[in-house]
Amino acid sequence: MGDYHDHEQDNAPVGASDSYPHIYVKDTDVRLPKFQTTGFGRYKDFQPLAKGGTAVLRTCRDESLGRTVVMKTLHPHLANNEYMHSRFLREARVTAQLQHPSTVPVYDLGRDLEGRLYFTMKKVAGDNIREIIERQLAGDADAIEKYDLERMLGVLIQVCNGLDYAHAHGVVHRDIKPENILIGSFGEVLILDWGVAKVWAMGADDPTNVAMEHEVLTDIDQRPGTPLYMAPEQVRGGGQDIDARTDVYAVGAVLYEILTLREPLRGQRISETFDMILHKPPKPPRERAPERNISPVLEAIALKALQKNCADRYQSMAEMIAEIRDFRGRALQSLTGA
Repeated sequence: MGDYHDHEQDNAPVGASDSYPHIYVKDTDVRLPKFQTTGFGRYKDFQPLAKGGTAVLRTCRDESLGRTVVMKTLHPHLANNEYMHSRFLREARVTAQLQHPSTVPVYDLGRDLEGRLYFTMKKVAGDNIREIIERQLAGDADAIEKYDLERMLGVLIQVCNGLDYAHAHGVVHRDIKPENILIGSFGEVLILDWGVAKVWAMGADDPTNVAMEHEVLTDIDQRPGTPLYMAPEQVRGGGQDIDARTDVYAVGAVLYEILTLREPLRGQRISETFDMILHKPPKPPRERAPERNISPVLEAIALKALQKNCADRYQSMAEMIAEIRDFRGRALQSLTGA
């Protein structure tokens, strides 16, 4: 058996890539210690990955399962911030409970040795749509060929499916934007960052849940989301009008940007952007980017999703998916002559 282990470690399987860590027998067949380390103690070999305003991301090795994971930890200066604690816990639990191919699997939730909140999740690699658009704007031939319109529409359908699943479970993402859509190295499509998600299925018959939502997680005087992709009801604030159609608007903004390589509405200041979102319709994509030969059908889909009034948009992700699929089907028929 020792020789077999050595052989497996020294020779990578056919088709394996040096860009990705191989799976070895030494990691899969090792005996579990009689006295197993659990909780934070199971994680070793921390390496920095990214840092944001509220949390830090690190890669680390899960010694129990022999795999590399990503750990997200709340910043020390937020140790006594109950609002951010609640947001962090909601992000971890929402992501964990939305068990869909378009969400990142969450493995563990707890506190580190300094008492800071953390959760661990699957490590994924790939390109987000923001990076892709920027490369296409710069004339990157590989990005233009690899992420053509047909593929991007397929990606968008997967995003819509993931959001439709979330909406069916009473969750609105509220921060869909190109940066939060990852196209993995093996074709997977992931919706990232559920940190400002709205959970409207709180359980109306449970006064404890209602009280927690009111006291801890209300968004009075706050506008969760990213200004360029906010729906009018987000800009107005308050949260009462936020529902599945809010995510429809954001997906429409992403589709608009995929088509034109430009955001639908952008002012010189945030206040100007908010005013445009509330009162100014976006310029039709074919007028905004005439050189890109945009289909009038896709233009109509984007503009319907971007309507100011919720009632004028697609009323569900399923409706929007059906329209995009219908366009792709007719486009395929025209190419094949069927």
